[in-house]
Amino acid sequence: MKKHPDENENRTVSRRDFLKLGGLVGATSLLTACGVNATQTMNATEEPTSTSTPTPDPQPVLRFAHISDMHIQTSYQSQRLARALRNIQLLTPSVDFIFNAGDCIMDSLYATKDEALEQWGLFHAGLPADFPIPVHHVIGNHDVWGWGLNPERQAEYLNDPLFGKGLALQQLGLTNRYYSFDRNGWHFIVLDSIHPAIVDSEHPYTGKLDDEQFAWLKQELETVPPSTPILVVSHIPILCACELLDGNNEASGNWNMPGAWMHIDARKFWELFWDHPNVKLCLSGHAHQVEDLRYHGVRYVNNGSICGNWWNGSYMDCPPGYMLYDLYADSSANCEYIIY
Repeated sequence: MKKHPDENENRTVSRRDFLKLGGLVGATSLLTACGVNATQTMNATEEPTSTSTPTPDPQPVLRFAHISDMHIQTSYQSQRLARALRNIQLLTPSVDFIFNAGDCIMDSLYATKDEALEQWGLFHAGLPADFPIPVHHVIGNHDVWGWGLNPERQAEYLNDPLFGKGLALQQLGLTNRYYSFDRNGWHFIVLDSIHPAIVDSEHPYTGKLDDEQFAWLKQELETVPPSTPILVVSHIPILCACELLDGNNEASGNWNMPGAWMHIDARKFWELFWDHPNVKLCLSGHAHQVEDLRYHGVRYVNNGSICGNWWNGSYMDCPPGYMLYDLYADSSANCEYIIY
């Protein structure tokens, strides 16, 4: 959830108004990437020009879809989520699994428990438990229950074991808020980006890892063989540039971006990844924009969103969609943004 530029009110919604939205965007059937022409793929490596006969592209060892920012609060939006998932099911070749990068529901931060459970019910109607493709879930800021409520309202729920992230863990069937797994020669790390606000802010959360989780991440990277490529998934971008232009963030004469928009501990990640060059990809959602950024050997790819501009068209000219990834044994990757 972010503040939006006043000058773009004709195509974006203000932070105060987006929760009230009920309109829906029509779906399209074009394969494209935001800011990239319809036939272009964002490649992990750029090969030098050569006059020699090119070798055939190797077959990917793994294919997966990356969905994010569904923000479900109505049955019609739930149907749209189901439509996006049907689109994924029809892909050829088929995907091995799906990453859901979080913000499954419209908002749980400021909701009562009953309101949050109602939204989760609508999310499950779009993505049922018996969905045939495995889904790996990530917790988003809007999935956290009650952090934004005033102290009096919070007092009603503080003794509830589901307060905070507990409800999201229950609804997503997660035993832990961060975890890892191996698949087809790649190592995957799923992080929990959502930390209680550390400074006075309009946001009740900050993008960062708690000390326990960062220590776990450091140990995790040390145990993975250097020859094994690593892919990291978080809800909030670890590193990005697109958030700088999401609002008049230079108005003061200096760039100003909240810690709720990008990981405030990005420098710690950079220093850690520098010692582990097999960290190849960091995927995120949250910004509702597509960005493909490379920095010091790591590729940071931000996904668009299933809901676009909170179910009212495109956000920052990025229409509703999801990312499709092909991973290769040589640690390279191709990705494509698909408008469903």
